Amino acid sequence: MNIQSSQVLAAAPSTALDDFSFHRTPVLVVENFWSPEERRLFREAMQGANWKTLQEMASVRQNFPNSGNWAKAEIARQQGQLLLGRLQIPCIQQYIESFPHITRRHVGFNYYSYGAGDCLLAHDDTDQGHPVGDKPAPLRRLALVTYFHEEWECDWGGELMMYSPVGDPSGGKPNLTITHCIAPKPGSLVMFTVPRFHRVCRVDQTAGDHKRLSIAGWFMTEH
Repeated sequence: MNIQSSQVLAAAPSTALDDFSFHRTPVLVVENFWSPEERRLFREAMQGANWKTLQEMASVRQNFPNSGNWAKAEIARQQGQLLLGRLQIPCIQQYIESFPHITRRHVGFNYYSYGAGDCLLAHDDTDQGHPVGDKPAPLRRLALVTYFHEEWECDWGGELMMYSPVGDPSGGKPNLTITHCIAPKPGSLVMFTVPRFHRVCRVDQTAGDHKRLSIAGWFMTEH
């Protein structure tokens, strides 16, 4: 197993985050980033969101076959403002601004719900999304996922796995070795640089009716 550099913070003290750099360490995990009350507020907002399942998203289903039937929803303005307000972290701005010739910055985040049998196959986020008007799609620079379920047991699966390519690609698909295995702990925040191969492990049947609830998306730049 090829373990690459990452940093895990038990909480989110500003001094620790102020010293962090994605140029030195490409994966950041902050545990207890959200308080129980904040998680409750997001879960309540998720209950009223307009969800669309994987089976209703033909193009996404084509890219991620046999991935169960996880669901996606848009974030309302109030919760979006709360999210972006909490993400005013120096290491994000420093990394984004390090790319040359930026004309505009973009963010794109959604709610996600994974139940028993759901997963996301390995990919590296270089499918750059949709064009903006007559301009090319923004470039994804930092990926983010943060968790809002009330509880999660290790037997329930749903881990975020990250990989590094090894050797020559076979049949167009690279050989991958595991570099990180990150449990979806309630309230934790994970960010990592793009491109980076990753996947969401299948949620086990032992999870029952419990859902892996998250916000995920990207910080992007336009050039």
